[in-house]
Amino acid sequence: MPYNWVSRDETAGRGELHLWPHQSLPPKGFAAFIGGTFVLLLIPLFPLLGSVVLWGLLPFMLAALAAIWVALQRSHRNAQILEVLTLSDDHARLVRRNPSGDVQEWDCNRYWVRTALHERNGPVPNYVTLSGNGREVEIGAFLSEEERRALFDQLSRAFRR
Repeated sequence: MPYNWVSRDETAGRGELHLWPHQSLPPKGFAAFIGGTFVLLLIPLFPLLGSVVLWGLLPFMLAALAAIWVALQRSHRNAQILEVLTLSDDHARLVRRNPSGDVQEWDCNRYWVRTALHERNGPVPNYVTLSGNGREVEIGAFLSEEERRALFDQLSRAFRR
């Protein structure tokens, strides 16, 4: 799962939870995909070696490869999100680091925190929110439906303690 409790005290309900989006393409996979795509784009060009047509098609093939590279890099950069929920004896704090580098923070007295699972009314199914201190914030919106449901159960148990 793309979240885990870094430190957790089950009996006291204290801990630190880290959440991040799933990265399905590691750096080695990225290099292999780009290399494989390059080889596959060259195959149709082999019969054209030595002809003028090669120089007409080559820029378009390289542009296609560059577009794939840029799209994958942007997708990877957009998935650089980290959410950290810290639970102490009397305080809850959520910090979200966005891909652009800006930081969003929310904190509240643990006693007043309410967890909610919006099965249909959120932007995604099984949308998990924390509310308290006059605000309602999302947590783990990038997780899958099953992961958000499991996260809701864990958060509900953690805040009850």
